Amino acid sequence: MSESSSQVVTRVVAVCMSAGGVPKHPLLEAEVTVEGIRGDLHAHEKHNRPDRALSLFDLEMLRRLTEEGFPLEPGTIGENLTVEGLNVQALPEGTLLEIGDVILRLEAARKPCYVLDVIDPRLKDVIAGRCGYMASVLRGGLIRTGMMVSMSKSQADQK
Repeated sequence: MSESSSQVVTRVVAVCMSAGGVPKHPLLEAEVTVEGIRGDLHAHEKHNRPDRALSLFDLEMLRRLTEEGFPLEPGTIGENLTVEGLNVQALPEGTLLEIGDVILRLEAARKPCYVLDVIDPRLKDVIAGRCGYMASVLRGGLIRTGMMVSMSKSQADQK
């Protein structure tokens, strides 16, 4: 990404995957491909699309929901990446994120579904509008817990 783009730095707090459904379990590192985290499976076929390769969730929102009484930890709601300092919910579609060699594009705000009922039947309603973001993978690579994330609101850097 070029020096002229507006960038903010944040970090990856957790990288999570599962054999399908929630919760996803934290790993120290994971290989990311255009399909998502290698070995990560989904409970529903609708999630197996390039524009839903990874899901991101803010640590700050996780903490807020925990304060509201929901027993959440990184990966509990099925996110692949828990990030700190990004405020992913406030970012526009098309925002590019660079994590090491990996480049992600935010595609759409994540919408909660009934899968969250196993945590708490109220959660899917309470978390609506603050459930994180779905992303596509423009370039794969390795993501580790603790890696820094660079953000750019411009896609011109990729041309």
